[in-house]
Amino acid sequence: MILSRFSDWRRLVLGPPRNPLQPDIRRHIALVAFLAWIGLGADGLSSANYGPEQGFLALGEHGNFALYLAIATAITVFIIAHGYNQVIELFPTGGGGYKVATQILGAKTGLVSGAALVIDYVLTVTISVASGSDALFSLLPLAAQPYKVWAAAAAIVGLGVMNLRGVKESISILMPVFLLFFITHAYLIFHGTIAHADRLPMLVTETVSETFSFAAQVGWMQVLAILLLAFSMGGGTYTGIEAVSNNINQLAEPRVRTGKLTMFYMASSLAFTASGIILLYLIWNVAPEEGQTLNAVAFRAIMSTWSIGEFGLGEPLLVIVLASEAGLLLVAANAGFLGGPAVLANLASDGWMPHQFSYLSSRLVTENGILLMAVAAIALLLVTAGRVELLVILYSINVFITFTLSLLGMCVYWVKQRPPRWPQRLMLAFTGFVLCAGILLVTSFEKFADGGWITILSTGLLIGLCLLIRRHYEETRRQIETIDKVFTTKRFSPVANPPALNAEAPTAALLVSGRGTGMHSLLWIQRLFPNHFRNFVFVTVRAVDSHSFGGAAALKRIEKDVEVTLKFFVNYCHAHKLAATSYRSFGVDAVAVLEDVCDKTSADFPNAVFFASKLIFERDSWWKRLLHNQTAYAIQRRLHLKGRQMVVLPMKLD
Repeated sequence: MILSRFSDWRRLVLGPPRNPLQPDIRRHIALVAFLAWIGLGADGLSSANYGPEQGFLALGEHGNFALYLAIATAITVFIIAHGYNQVIELFPTGGGGYKVATQILGAKTGLVSGAALVIDYVLTVTISVASGSDALFSLLPLAAQPYKVWAAAAAIVGLGVMNLRGVKESISILMPVFLLFFITHAYLIFHGTIAHADRLPMLVTETVSETFSFAAQVGWMQVLAILLLAFSMGGGTYTGIEAVSNNINQLAEPRVRTGKLTMFYMASSLAFTASGIILLYLIWNVAPEEGQTLNAVAFRAIMSTWSIGEFGLGEPLLVIVLASEAGLLLVAANAGFLGGPAVLANLASDGWMPHQFSYLSSRLVTENGILLMAVAAIALLLVTAGRVELLVILYSINVFITFTLSLLGMCVYWVKQRPPRWPQRLMLAFTGFVLCAGILLVTSFEKFADGGWITILSTGLLIGLCLLIRRHYEETRRQIETIDKVFTTKRFSPVANPPALNAEAPTAALLVSGRGTGMHSLLWIQRLFPNHFRNFVFVTVRAVDSHSFGGAAALKRIEKDVEVTLKFFVNYCHAHKLAATSYRSFGVDAVAVLEDVCDKTSADFPNAVFFASKLIFERDSWWKRLLHNQTAYAIQRRLHLKGRQMVVLPMKLD
């Protein structure tokens, strides 16, 4: 059968829908520690493909100082990881740096952290795919370089489609690539180090001697400045460590334990790989070559003597190793598609972003967030021409804004709360804060003119947009609450013998969400059609979004809220001698679920006319229509196509 409808193609590409209310659905889509290490930890591990290179190049002619850089890199990874373990303990429902900054340092500080994270995850996708393209095109002639950006853009589109299918599906596809990278690079680091192990004692002696000699010439402050600059330029190495705490709501129970285990896997693998690669640069005397990454140069040198008889294995194996790098970077880009929409959903739940970004698709993923991440990443890729040296600057600044605010928040928390063992925890968080703040300041100062201003400007613009959105939502909420207050104090007890329903009589079916909007519709119906309708049916559909899909308790609260709201309307009608009943349903697509409930209502009450309220603003604009869903008009169109009547009653807000 030929697929002729968009919905048919969509189902073929993305797969069948899932039921969010199925009791064991979370167990089937939640990630165990091993899968989380692949899906989320790849963001951190992949930075070993570009972070160590940037730090090593920043040393310039003082290449021997890379020994210090390797040691400092491994230590810093574990310090930041342990700091984020504290975040996992404190916020086991996810949100990471955004939640820490919001709940401990204040909503405005949380907005800064959240906006930085959104830009950070867009950059995660862009830099990972761009760096992966660099790795693959290192195997091709220089004439192929113009096609690198377009290949990267195609990869972003493919990743977006995979993530629209679901989290676990995308990780399962990319798992072999992740494992191939880790196994091949671990072997190359061991082999490359052992092959030149005889150089290590002499290298240590030369490094110490050069350090004291150079310090005698220019002073210790200059030595520290060079080391700090290289350490900061390699700050891209630590990007992605926060991914686990931001997405812990996607992990299997017990979440805290799973999150900490995932963090251990990620920190250990990143510290070993990043510091090991820096050591390889040093002991193999790696120097930059046009069109080649430093990793490609180092690995080619290590494998140049590998052969079976007269057949050289170096180049064929190098193809596999660099292909695994490109593959891992795709897995890391995938982590951006996991983390970015999660941050957007948190911002949307708090009113900083349009509510649509917290809605789930039929596959239980935040579809709007995934689409935005893909579009923004492709745009950034084209604007920067996929230049990794520029992207890593933008990336590092935003990542360390979040790192700094998160660890500062933890410091404030330990000082204020003072739970058991708080001094040790405070010292750990404070050490991480000082490291991250130092890297942020040096990178911003040194690279501001080289592109750092771009990420600061884009983050600032996003913050300004979020402030405007929040102001509109707060004003709208205050006006609706004013209407709701008229009815929230009223109580109507169940009537012993309520009026009987007559299925054939004229029926008013009201689509309600809250008491104020529902009563607005009910009173207008009685005013416009006095004594006409004999039955009143109240219909409520609640969309299960990313915020409420965090667990069974959240869904139960929604169900309880719906039950209380519908009982209010039914009891109100019974108290006024009006026959009434109610229908409810839950799902991710509010319009589709609402259409099904309306079909059931029409089957039970053939003479039903549907009514819904729609917020009308005195000064309307396209962005207000964007911020408020058009459910009433969407369901009205569907019902009219089926020959059923529906009236949209305007609810004016000044």
